[in-house]
Formats: sequence, structure tokens, C-alpha cells
Amino acid sequence: MRIAIIGAGIGGLATAVGLQRAGAEVVVFERAAELAPVGSGLSVFPNGIAALDSLGLGSSFRAITSANAAALDAGQRRPDGGWLAHLPQEAVSGLRVVHRAELHEILVEALQPGTLRLGTVASASRDATSTDVEVIEVDGESRIETFDLVVAADGINSAVRRSWPGDPGLRYSGYSSWRGVTSHPVDLLGAAGETWGRGLRFGMAPLKDGRVYWFGVATMPADAKIDDEYARVRELFGEWHDPIPALLDATDPAVVFRLPINDLAEPLPTFRRANWVLLGDSAHAMTPDLGQGANQAMEDAATLAALLSGIASNPAPAQDLVDSALAEYDHLRRQRTQPIAKRARMLGALAHVPSRAGVVLRNAVMRLTPAAAMGKQAAAVQTWMPPAPTGRVAPADVR
Repeated sequence: MRIAIIGAGIGGLATAVGLQRAGAEVVVFERAAELAPVGSGLSVFPNGIAALDSLGLGSSFRAITSANAAALDAGQRRPDGGWLAHLPQEAVSGLRVVHRAELHEILVEALQPGTLRLGTVASASRDATSTDVEVIEVDGESRIETFDLVVAADGINSAVRRSWPGDPGLRYSGYSSWRGVTSHPVDLLGAAGETWGRGLRFGMAPLKDGRVYWFGVATMPADAKIDDEYARVRELFGEWHDPIPALLDATDPAVVFRLPINDLAEPLPTFRRANWVLLGDSAHAMTPDLGQGANQAMEDAATLAALLSGIASNPAPAQDLVDSALAEYDHLRRQRTQPIAKRARMLGALAHVPSRAGVVLRNAVMRLTPAAAMGKQAAAVQTWMPPAPTGRVAPADVR
């Protein structure tokens, strides 16, 4: 099969690796002239690791991460440091935190030479059901290329998704998030997780080298104008419990950035149209409140690679086999991702209740919720295995 992937984010690259290892000819189109992944951390849970294992990337991933986050107390705290809720240890035992740029690097390194075409815009030509792709190179040259399958992994603002009937568009969550990574190791004093205030949250997690990935979240208008992002973070969180002030002290203000938090306004009716499929945020953009966005994109990649593994090496696969694989991908991934997206948004709404009385009630409910119940909810999201490969099996990962 000749397969085009639009977008060189984590989901697109992971898909390219899996399909190449299954025998497909893969081209990844990326409109950016150079790859510059956003410099923040990423929580990868057991379901994301299972996806990476399926794609043959598990050992490379483990080499750049550690399980040190699992050794810390986790849950939610108040700004004064008092605990609202503890997560049971088994809910975080499989968690690994990685710098997004480092994960991106191992994905790129796993690709065959010549797979990635930077500075290239790729879009549907004539109509969105044709697998003809209009390719515009960085020099402005335009041409048509034909593929057996096109995977749109072009992110939350997916141009492909917007061209389909039924695109619900995006909705703003009501809050935006700052993210940063400390310049040097900082002692987390035995605990990580999130701290919840009124319309404010702060989260922290350690990287392998002891540096700390952190994020601050605040209720605000989507188009809020802030002259000095770092100074605003200091103003909001600088007097919260230790080690939050130390984390901010250890962060270069130049690396701090803010993003509005959006998700899809409604679940998509399908992730597939003819021989085009949506993957990652283009299919199921969700708020980061469960830490599952990238994990679900990697699940998408592992699922598609497994379902196509029996025909990927065929230069002229029968259309009925392609249809069967893509229909199953659409069914499995909508069934899996859309409830998670709903839960993520509900959790974000709970964290950002606007009134003082609402915060008091929320905190009381959290203190009374058994840790076992919270662990069960976490396990429901983190427990996942890819479908069995259909015929040809990709090279096994060596751990």
C-alpha cells in the first residue's frame, strides 16, 4: 500500500512507523519547514506504552524515561498543600513522563530515510473522497499524487476534518494553560500531581533527569491578552505550597507559553470517509484533564497499523479488505476515544467551578471519595491493548 500521512505530530509519526514496519510505502507531509516540537512534558500511561510496544517503539521510549513519577504521592491538593484526594499507587505505577521533544525525536529516528517531507502542504484534490492528494512543495510547485490511503493527523485545527460534512468545530473550555520545564532538577518533596484552587490549577511531574514539567491553568477568556506570561504565572501561583515557588524560580521565563484549551464541540459521526481517516486530535481533540490526548493518538496509530498489517505490504490491496480494516478502525476508535473526551471535559469543569460555594462542595466531595473508586476510574482509561495484527506481524520490540 502507498499511504500518505498529513501531519508530523506524535500521532502521525507513530502511525508512519507502524505502517512502514508492516510493509507499507509511507510518505509524511508536514507543512512546517522544520520540526520544532513544543518544549513541554507529556504523561504517558500504560495504555500509551502498550501502543508504543505494539509499534516496536517501547524499548526506545523506556530508554529516555524512568518510572520515578510512580514513586511519588499523587492526587489533588489545596493551594496550602493539604490533600484533597490521594490516588492509589497502582493508578500511577505505570506512568512515565517524557519531554515531548525527546519522544518526537525517537519517532523521527525510527522512520525510513526520505519518509518525511517538510515544508510541504498536502490536501484533498477535487473532493474529499478521492485519494488524490494535492502536494505543494516549499518552492510553490504543485502536483497531484495518488495513494491507497490518506491519514489526516493534522491536529486540532485539522483542515481535512473541516472539509468533511458533520464537522462540529471547536469549543473553548473556559480555561487556558501555561506550560514550562525547569532548567535544572528540583526536589518535589515526595509528591506530584495537581493542586486545585478556585478557577486555578497547578500540576507537576518529574522527567528522567530530575527536571520538572509543570503546568498552570486559569479560567480566562479565550482571547485574553497578557503582556508578560511568566509574570502572570508568578502572580497567580507564586505563593502556593512548596515546591511550586521553587519550580517557577528554576524556569527560564522564555520557555513559558500559554495555550487556550479547546476540544471538539461534539463527537464526530465518523473518523472515516472512503479511503481517508482522521487520527489523533483531528479525530477526537480533548481537553488535557485526563492526560490522554497523546496516549489516544498513539492508540490510534497502533490500532490502524494492526488492522492494516495483513495488507500493508500489498501494492494493490483489494478494496473490500481496505474497507473492512478502516470500518473496524472507525468503530473501535470512536467507541474508545469519545467517552474519554467526555470524561476529560467533565473533570475540567469540576476543577474550574466558578463560585466559592462550588469550590467548598467540590473539595468536600473529593475528600469523601474513596481512593479505590478513583483508582478504578483511572484503570478504566489506562487499561488497553491493540487489536491482534491481521496476518503480517510488525517486528517485535526488544525490551
